[in-house]
Amino acid sequence: MTANPAQSPFRTSLLEENDGPGTNRSENPTMGEVISRRFSRRGFLQGSLAVSAIAATVSPMALMLADEARAQSASAFSFKEVEAGIDENHHVAEGYDADVLLRWGDPIFADAPEFDPANQTPEAQVKQFGYNSDYVGFIPLEGASDHGLLVVNHEYTNEHLMFPGIVTVKDGKIEIAPADEKRVAIEMAAHGGSIVEIRRVDGKWQVVRDGTMNRRITATTEMELTGPAAGHDRLKTNADPSGTKVLGTINNCAGGVTPWGTYIMAEENFHGYFGGQLPEGHPEVVNYERLGAPDETYAWFNFHDRFDLSKEPNEPNRFGWIVEVDPLDPNSTPKKRTALGRFKHEGAESIVAQDGRVVFYLGDDERFDYVYKFVTAGTYNPDDRAANMDLLDEGTLYVAKFEEDGTMEWLPLVHGQGPLTAENGFNSQADVVIEVRRAGDLLGATKMDRPEDVQPNGVNGKVYVMLTNNTKRTDDQVDAANPRAENAFGHIIEIAEDGGDFAATKGRWEVLLKCGDPSVAEVGASFSTETTKNGWFGMPDNCAIDSVGRLWVATDGNSPSDTGRTDGLWAVDTEGEARGTSKLFFRVPVGAELCGPLFTPDDETAFVAVQHPGDGGEDWDGFGRPSYYEDLSTRWPDFRDDMPVRPAVVAITKQGGGKIGA
Repeated sequence: MTANPAQSPFRTSLLEENDGPGTNRSENPTMGEVISRRFSRRGFLQGSLAVSAIAATVSPMALMLADEARAQSASAFSFKEVEAGIDENHHVAEGYDADVLLRWGDPIFADAPEFDPANQTPEAQVKQFGYNSDYVGFIPLEGASDHGLLVVNHEYTNEHLMFPGIVTVKDGKIEIAPADEKRVAIEMAAHGGSIVEIRRVDGKWQVVRDGTMNRRITATTEMELTGPAAGHDRLKTNADPSGTKVLGTINNCAGGVTPWGTYIMAEENFHGYFGGQLPEGHPEVVNYERLGAPDETYAWFNFHDRFDLSKEPNEPNRFGWIVEVDPLDPNSTPKKRTALGRFKHEGAESIVAQDGRVVFYLGDDERFDYVYKFVTAGTYNPDDRAANMDLLDEGTLYVAKFEEDGTMEWLPLVHGQGPLTAENGFNSQADVVIEVRRAGDLLGATKMDRPEDVQPNGVNGKVYVMLTNNTKRTDDQVDAANPRAENAFGHIIEIAEDGGDFAATKGRWEVLLKCGDPSVAEVGASFSTETTKNGWFGMPDNCAIDSVGRLWVATDGNSPSDTGRTDGLWAVDTEGEARGTSKLFFRVPVGAELCGPLFTPDDETAFVAVQHPGDGGEDWDGFGRPSYYEDLSTRWPDFRDDMPVRPAVVAITKQGGGKIGA
């Protein structure tokens, strides 16, 4: 996930690439075009296949009465809603506590030094909690909901918030001091992920600093490449002529926990870490252009040859994968599972299908790119963890094609099938997984509006696709069913796989929600009439399904200028007459986005990540540049002790105990 670059003058092309025009130049239809051709305006705003099917024969009065009946139904959520707004604090629903559990720099080992923002070192950072937490997972120990391993991705670094003193203001302009080798080393140590033992004691969560499984994974941790691309010539470098070993993982966005208890890290915007130019005529030019590399957002290539394309032209092919980590073995080597394809991964949530195979749903977070799923060849063995440890090396990767009539198909990305042949540059399955985007182009996959988290729901059998936004939709795509030329607020797609089988290759789809302010007619939002002025949201990003099948949506991009509110966590009804009703449960400080979220198995705790608090928000009167830097130490009581602002993981619990949202 990436924040809106309009939020901050420090946003660079790493984030603008996702918010920009995208790199998909294929003629495949966009999701906006498919939606436009499928729905009448009335059917689209209802967000229901059933409504769109009867709209032609049922009077407007009958549809209005149906709206009223829906509004009168009971929501699955009973908490008192938070008031939407903007300030420097976090806010949670009445009757709940939101406690900061871990912040960037907090020690996670018994011998780790305390965090000192003015005296940071790489050696200290590798023993401390990483920066900008994104995915949050929980792995119970001995089946307990109050004791387990918290696994957290650290997506990227905001140097202007990390390092006091590097920002100056000259003639009203903000400047950042150039990076040096030490600063880059600290950033590399702050990337990756953290595995931390935690325990709930007297209702409050605590870090177990001497936990034997505590671990930091960084941009320099040695990893193994496995699956069809492992050892291929396109992955070989001077440092690794075998093409099977790679140092580190970067830009880990959403992720997942497998049924056998391993931790999934999804590499997203890896293109921004590379600089330099490919040698003239190099065969990877088209491949890298499709992914926007090199971008030179980070200065790492100035200090490490492997990030300089002129010196290591194959290194980018070693990033953009799904990484699997065994959190129960702190000495294990993380594995980049190439069978799941290479692109800008947004998560990898999984579910066991009817026949025992495991299905992973994957989003490619860029405008006009695709939704995928991977189905393992082997089946899950709940009684033998070791038998599952290499399931991700064999299986079928699919890309989604959404049809106008509400049906959909999962198209196999398999070498030798259809256009994926040598004539089109695919000489093996390795080529297919290295260039998944181009393979999807050739198959005619549907171009989506920034696919983010994709969550299967084991309770109702549906799949939910978060589509954050796409402001590049053109005027010629506008009609009564799709009233805005720029999809600034995003929408949510609901998929029903054929026969309720998550491994099926066909299904049906509909729009669950079209996001934005429903009080503004031209926005055309489709929240139910029961949704209050606090309950609507824009820019859906992460999501979670709790144990009873309820949908929770986290957002990225709400701001003073865009929506007049901060990001947060919303509870969304998906069933019955309350379908399409949304309520605000937790709200983050200005400038932050809400990541995670994750529920413990008993639903008594929700973990959320508050990413980059204080970034952006220049249009909020509460602070502005440059005074923001001059008096920051007085502004952030919830998330920092001293300079600078500290991203955090927050544990939300119900006062007196009980299930979240009930």
